[in-house]
Amino acid sequence: MHDKNRKIVLTGAAGLVGQNLIVELKAQGYTRLVAIDKHAHNLAILGRLHPEVERIEADLAEPGDWEQSFAGASCVVQLHAQITGKYTELFTRNNIDASRRVLDACQRHQVPYLVHISSSVVNSVADDDYTSTKKAQEALVVQSGLRHCVLRPTLMFGWFDPKHLGWLSRFMARTPVFPIPGDGKFMRQPLYERDFCRCIVRCIEREPDGEIYDVVGDTRVDYIDIIRTIKRVKGLRTWIVHIPIGFFAFLLRTYALFSNKPPFTADQLKALSAGDDFKGVDTWQVFGVRQTPFEDAVRESYTDPAYSHVVLQR
Repeated sequence: MHDKNRKIVLTGAAGLVGQNLIVELKAQGYTRLVAIDKHAHNLAILGRLHPEVERIEADLAEPGDWEQSFAGASCVVQLHAQITGKYTELFTRNNIDASRRVLDACQRHQVPYLVHISSSVVNSVADDDYTSTKKAQEALVVQSGLRHCVLRPTLMFGWFDPKHLGWLSRFMARTPVFPIPGDGKFMRQPLYERDFCRCIVRCIEREPDGEIYDVVGDTRVDYIDIIRTIKRVKGLRTWIVHIPIGFFAFLLRTYALFSNKPPFTADQLKALSAGDDFKGVDTWQVFGVRQTPFEDAVRESYTDPAYSHVVLQR
C-alpha cells in the first residue's frame, strides 16, 4: 500500500501541470506536498486554492534554502520548464541550469525516486530553443544515476492554462474575429491535463525505473476543429477568418517586438505546421487511465465552475 503521507516535492509547482497535479494528488488523498516555484503571483494563486500545501518561492537556477526541502522526500516531481520566450538564455537557465541544481539536490539528500516531465518535442522535427533544451534536460535526468521515469506529453490543455488553448479560448471570447493560419488543417494530438496528471500519480505510486513514456492525446484533431470545438462549447459567435501562414508569421513577429511574453510565437507557428504525428503508450493499459473524450475535456476546461475561471500569469 502506497503511503500517501510521505513527502512529495514538486518543482515548477505553480505552473500548468503543477497546479493540476496538486488538485489531483489532493483528490487522491495525498497530504504532504511541497510546492517550489519562482513565480510569486502563480504561487500565491496556489496558496489561495490550497493553503495547507507548503510553498517555497525560489529560483531553482540559484543555490538556496529550497534545496533543504528535499531532505526526507520520497519523490520529486520535476515540472519546471521554460516553454516560451524571446531569448535563448531563458531556456538554458530554466531548463538546463535549474535542472542540474535540482538533480544535485536529489542526489545529496538521497531522494529515492524522481518523476521527470519532459515533452513530446524531444521526438519532434522542430528545431528551436525549447526543443533543444528539453532534449538536454532529459539527458541530464537519464545520466543522473537517480531512479526515475520520464513522461513526454504532447500539447496539453486544461484548467489554469495561461497559454496555448487557454489563451486562445479567452481571446476568442473577447474578439468578434478569430484568425486562423492557412487552412488550419494542422493535425494536433492535445492531451487533457487531468488525464496526464493521473498518469503522473500512477508513476509516483509504482515507481517504474528507467522507463520513458510518450503520453499522447487519444484524439487526432485538426487545429481548426479545436478552435471550432472551443467556440461551440462556450457558445461563442466569433467569426473565424483564415490568414496566409506567411502573413500570420509576420504578425506574430511584429507583436513580439512589443511584448516580452508573446502568447504565441513564430517558432510555435512553425512547430504547429511541422506535421508531427506522435505515437504514445496506451494510457489505460500502462497507467489504468482512460482518457476523457476531447469535447468533454474542452467543456470541463473552459466552462467548469470549479477552476475554469482561474488563470495563471505567463
